[in-house]
Amino acid sequence: MELSITTPALLFPAISLLMLAYTNRFLALASLIRNLHDKYKKDPNQKHIVEQIRNLRTRIRLIRSMQALGVMSFLFCVVCMYCIFRNWSEASYVIFAISIVAFMASLLISLFEISLSTKALELELSDLEKETKTNFFTDFLGVRDNRDLHQ
Repeated sequence: MELSITTPALLFPAISLLMLAYTNRFLALASLIRNLHDKYKKDPNQKHIVEQIRNLRTRIRLIRSMQALGVMSFLFCVVCMYCIFRNWSEASYVIFAISIVAFMASLLISLFEISLSTKALELELSDLEKETKTNFFTDFLGVRDNRDLHQ
């Protein structure tokens, strides 16, 4: 099977959209970090903010890795196309395989970053649920707290 120049070109739109999504995540986290940093400077006693910033720092580093692997994937696709153009078929297969591996690694790191994001949101929601003493299941099922029944 011959690798055509259109094969690596098929990854261009996928990588471009993925890079746009990664950049948007990065910008959103950067804004959140700035806001939390300002809150912390106003009231350094809020220790939970430090933990949130640590989580966000980890996520920013993961996004940087995701972006780097996405760029590497994109570059390897371009190099692969050049190898195909020069009729270096064996090199083009190897380079295209490296491009796919970099793309998959970027996606796997993205999955891990999403799980960290979900955990952070779960912590925020659990704090809110403790304050309001309600949650989705009790609201959905119509279950009330025993203390509410005795009032």
